[in-house]
Amino acid sequence: MASAHERLEPPERLVRTLGSDPACGEAAHRWLAGLADLVQALLDRWELTLERVPAPGGRSSLVALVRQSDGTPAALKLRLPDGAAAREHAALAHWDGRSAVRVLRADEAAGALLLERLHADVSLRSLAEAKAQLEAAATLQRLWMQPADGHPFTGLAEHTATLAATLREHREQPWAADAQTVIDEALDLREGLGAGAEEDAMLLHGEYHQGKVLAGERSPWLAVGPHPLVGERAYDLAWLVQDRLDTLLASPGAPAAARRRVAKLAESLEVDRDRLRGWTLFRTAEAGAREIARGARGRGELLLEFAGLL
Repeated sequence: MASAHERLEPPERLVRTLGSDPACGEAAHRWLAGLADLVQALLDRWELTLERVPAPGGRSSLVALVRQSDGTPAALKLRLPDGAAAREHAALAHWDGRSAVRVLRADEAAGALLLERLHADVSLRSLAEAKAQLEAAATLQRLWMQPADGHPFTGLAEHTATLAATLREHREQPWAADAQTVIDEALDLREGLGAGAEEDAMLLHGEYHQGKVLAGERSPWLAVGPHPLVGERAYDLAWLVQDRLDTLLASPGAPAAARRRVAKLAESLEVDRDRLRGWTLFRTAEAGAREIARGARGRGELLLEFAGLL
């Protein structure tokens, strides 16, 4: 039987992702090296009993399934202590369980959140695509609300300016030669979209897709894992446009299917179709270039291919 310390070792996918991300650097290596001890300290302090660390796990955090002292199931989530956990906590607290997972306890300095337990193996991707998209849109619409005064969230214009600067750097790499048309259009679109990015600004999930919506007990579907921002709603829909990317690209008429997704989501959630297309193309091209830059060439090329369809 594995020792408690062995059971707390971070999953390989987390180690591989953070290790290949130049933005994380040495801080990520130190955090990963001390993660088992940090989790054990939180288990002791919050009187939690470890059940297991699911594999393959996430790419930016460790989640351990635990039980509280009264036997209630919960999930202990650890992120790099770089402020991301504090922003996630602020967003989840603002939503206060409305279509999102609830926070039970938090240690922002340690990057730790104790969350209500959801069914991690049952996301919206377990549903047929049409039904999943309807549920995803309805759940996201309930998350959109005015941010609180003095909120800690980055504005969409500032956030995407940073992404665009990195994308320009990627454009100059030899591997980007075949993707320069798509990358140039993505950068041009971002310039045009940036000016209105924070009109009628809402609190956005930031990384919303079907896999971020899990089955719960108190509500059928609850969102998890926000990377919260403040800005226009169209930005938040981009990953729903390219959800189930592999299946969509393998199907006949993929370009038309992509355009239909844009049109349906824009109409159902009353956002501007052109702005939704623009944000989706920019976000997809940026993500594709980033994946290739970190060594995930296959995934990156799929994303850039999809951006080209738009």
